[in-house]
Amino acid sequence: MISATAWPVFCERLTTRFATYPSWGLGLVLLILLALSAWAGAVPVTLADWRIGWLNDPSHPLTGGAYVLWNLRLPRILFAALVGAALGLSGALTQGLFRNPLADPGLLGVSSGAACAAALTIVLLAGSGIEIPITLRYWLLPLTAFFGAVSVCFLLDGVARWLTADSIAGLLLTGIALNALATAVIGLCTYLATDEQLRSLTFWTLGSLASASWRLVLLLSLLLIGALAYMQRLVNAMNALALGEAAATHVGIHVRQLRRRVIVLVALLSGFAVAWCGMIGFIGLVAPHIVRLLIGPDQRRLAPLAMLVGAILLLLADTAARTLAIPAEIPVGIFTALLGAPFFLLLLGSLRKGGHL
Repeated sequence: MISATAWPVFCERLTTRFATYPSWGLGLVLLILLALSAWAGAVPVTLADWRIGWLNDPSHPLTGGAYVLWNLRLPRILFAALVGAALGLSGALTQGLFRNPLADPGLLGVSSGAACAAALTIVLLAGSGIEIPITLRYWLLPLTAFFGAVSVCFLLDGVARWLTADSIAGLLLTGIALNALATAVIGLCTYLATDEQLRSLTFWTLGSLASASWRLVLLLSLLLIGALAYMQRLVNAMNALALGEAAATHVGIHVRQLRRRVIVLVALLSGFAVAWCGMIGFIGLVAPHIVRLLIGPDQRRLAPLAMLVGAILLLLADTAARTLAIPAEIPVGIFTALLGAPFFLLLLGSLRKGGHL
């Protein structure tokens, strides 16, 4: 047992060790949270359920708790961690691109572009009378939302280069204008939608991880591995960009090419997350903030650690969203906003006290 006098010393040493080796500390927190999330839920699971699914005996099909654990709960918690990691990495790259700690992937039009495409699909395509095969219905909305997210990002890059001569500030202002245009289209679709279409659109925009499957876990894992490998080629240039566009150009950084690569990477990561999960806010904004407070702005460490923090935040939010109101489920987008907004205000207060704002 730790005595009352030794407890503050223990806490101080633990905090110092965590700050020295944040990847180990965050990795341990993520593993513990994954284990707790696997046990938490409306259907209790036992050690026998773990063993039955692990042995994978075809003569004993999964039923009860084993079925829930291996076919529903494990894919969902792993998918939540991967989506959070994708949003955390996207946020770190976006803040590095704009050299602004208040930036998030939404400034590039990812969320609004996906929502705009989803609204058009739900309202116009559903009202056109076109018969869609059952095998395609599962993929139609996520694919159109992903296409909308990526298309808006490429449109943003082209319009910004045409109107603002490759200015990063111009890119930000162009993103705000395109976000407003996409919001207007979403509002028009909402006005034209029937009650059933409006419910579908509202449910999608609230955010949900219920579509998780082992196939999506594998697909997003491959995407994240490729993105992390590709990001290693950009971190030194991103650190140089933090000194300003002129300074980065003087040391040999092709700012236009770097900007295009970052936009494509953010579009792929955030577009996939938004397409399959709907609107999930604050993860890409808060996760890089937490890491920056721990280790500073060096992108070589900030971006990978932002993935870990994003995974922890979204996994925590989804676990709470599906367990606090059993048997009902709170949309995870609402939950991340409820948790993220106060936490972000606390971060802003700490930054102001530290003289960073």
